[in-house]
Amino acid sequence: MRIIAWNIRAGGGIRVAAIGRQLQRWVPDVVALSEFRATPPSGLLRRALAECGLVHQLTTADPRAPTVNALLVAARWPLRRIRLGAAPADRRRWLVVGVDSPLPLVLGALHAPNFVTGRKYPFLDAVLACARGWRRGPALFIGDTNSGRRGLDEQVPVFSVREEGWIDALHACGWRDAFRHLRPDMRAYTWYSPNGRNGFRIDQAFVNAALLAHLKEAAYVWGGADRRRRRDALSDHAALVVDLAAPA
Repeated sequence: MRIIAWNIRAGGGIRVAAIGRQLQRWVPDVVALSEFRATPPSGLLRRALAECGLVHQLTTADPRAPTVNALLVAARWPLRRIRLGAAPADRRRWLVVGVDSPLPLVLGALHAPNFVTGRKYPFLDAVLACARGWRRGPALFIGDTNSGRRGLDEQVPVFSVREEGWIDALHACGWRDAFRHLRPDMRAYTWYSPNGRNGFRIDQAFVNAALLAHLKEAAYVWGGADRRRRRDALSDHAALVVDLAAPA
């Protein structure tokens, strides 16, 4: 079972056809997109996903505010929206769904606000509260957290003890950073600052104890990157590809 999380940057814009083709080449079973919007380009991408088998879709995008960043989850299997009492207040950036797949699980798609908004830490605190009170079986929270570990997930100092403490607290209650679980010390960056071109790993999947035994792989891939095109040809974020083993 393959799950892909990708921040597609500003709804995809003129890149949506290429984004759709790239997603199809990765052969996902579930896709969680950040910066999805209620705009015509995002709508085209939604239809492209359906055409390649991801016909079950839920979104937080609002046609009344079409250019506001939101989320989309699309899957091969039926989805059901789950509402948690401790959920972040910013509902466009948080979407929890039950996936009725051969390996039934709950997926929490997320996109944490930037620090400058003043909403980042309340958002992270709410996600942590959901993790601590979890009683719904195998699950993962996945997406753009705008967070990472000091020194390891950054080329220049940006992350604070607050972000690192949040990751540590998730670990303490049984939610493991999938990439770090498999590669504890490897450096990988999923976004580069536009001015300094410094790298940061700000996209993660946190897998709970009930799902961890099924984790096979977690890797970052830059969509559309090759010798002729820049790594950010399709988005300024790398995609996160998580592979899970089906139940025996």
